[in-house]
Amino acid sequence: MPGFTRRGILAAGLAMPFLGTRAWAGTVHEAKILQSEILGHVVGYSLYLPPDYRGGSRRYPVIYLLHGAGDGQPADWFRMAGIDILLDRLIGDGRMPPCIAVAPDGRRPGGDPRATYFLDDADGGYRWRSMFFDEFVPRVEATHQAIGTAGTRALLGLSMGGHAAILNQLQRPDLFAGAAALSAALRTPAQLAAMDPQAFDLRFAGAYGPGLLGEDRLNEAWRISDPVEAAARVDPKPFRRIPRLYLDLASGDPFFEGNAAAHVALDRAGILHRFQVREGDHDWIFWRNALPAALEHVGRIFTRGYGE
Repeated sequence: MPGFTRRGILAAGLAMPFLGTRAWAGTVHEAKILQSEILGHVVGYSLYLPPDYRGGSRRYPVIYLLHGAGDGQPADWFRMAGIDILLDRLIGDGRMPPCIAVAPDGRRPGGDPRATYFLDDADGGYRWRSMFFDEFVPRVEATHQAIGTAGTRALLGLSMGGHAAILNQLQRPDLFAGAAALSAALRTPAQLAAMDPQAFDLRFAGAYGPGLLGEDRLNEAWRISDPVEAAARVDPKPFRRIPRLYLDLASGDPFFEGNAAAHVALDRAGILHRFQVREGDHDWIFWRNALPAALEHVGRIFTRGYGE
């Protein structure tokens, strides 16, 4: 949607109750790029800077926004969800500290339609996750006045990005303080094994390997990147004091069974988390309604509002 602006959202009737007159507003930049040596090309990202960002000495916590698959892109967070407007409101009301929000592009270059799932490919040919950890996070934070500590860094993802947000929080609690996942694209082993071959390759040919059928898809690449499997493998100590993970999805979501399995696995592993189900579907109507509570969870992580 290259020409879709906030005015277009409002005209289309997509505005949420939090949208209103903003005399005090942050700024959004949609055409930022970072040169990646790991990937061999530039990585685009969209950026939100809080209302009091003036290029001075103050530094800020950072939320990393991970978009969905299919036609998902970084700008969706601003054009479809109006997250900048919501952040302005929450910051202005004192429900979140001033923060930076960064939405990296999780797509492959050249129009390649295969999803990355924000992971490294099984054969090492394309290493998006390595780029994110080793290049993107440190360079973006050095450029944009971030505090740059694990306690001031969080993840927020939807669908494919929700899968990555949960996984990264579980496996890298040394790097992220908390994560919120909306309608995370979590499949049970049976669902993954039963996927249509074309649909599987479009989503997982990179992450798990191409041309896999049935239970051959449940290989080591899958095991190390599946949040349910990860929950049983991680050290639960960093997750015992506060609910660093927040999962929210609709009762009509096609990933309901996978999210429920993740909730059970997290409980069994002794990992504190928040899990809720509300009416709705896997769509922008649900995500816009769910976003305020997800951001408030991140705000509580940043301000130690859970009592840590």
